[in-house]
Amino acid sequence: MPPGQRAPGQYRKTLFSKKIGVYMKEIDRSLVPRYEVVEQLRNARKAQNVTQEVLAERVGTKKSNISRFESGNYNPSLDFLVKVAESLGKQIHIKIR
Repeated sequence: MPPGQRAPGQYRKTLFSKKIGVYMKEIDRSLVPRYEVVEQLRNARKAQNVTQEVLAERVGTKKSNISRFESGNYNPSLDFLVKVAESLGKQIHIKIR
């Protein structure tokens, strides 16, 4: 296969924002704000030295859900985001433009 071409079904890792700090499968740039929310909550958890397991207990969910959420493999509801934020002493603020 020529350089620069991908085999069918092969994913290209793309970094949309240095701020996000995670590699994602090819996604629409409109999803970047969603990943920024994930990053902010993950950073808050780490800053407080809270493990995913402890956070899961606080939220009332499984550790695997927190892990999937932080890796971007989980599409959380607004209620889930609020629970995670409140468990970390934070609030969710939504701005519509």
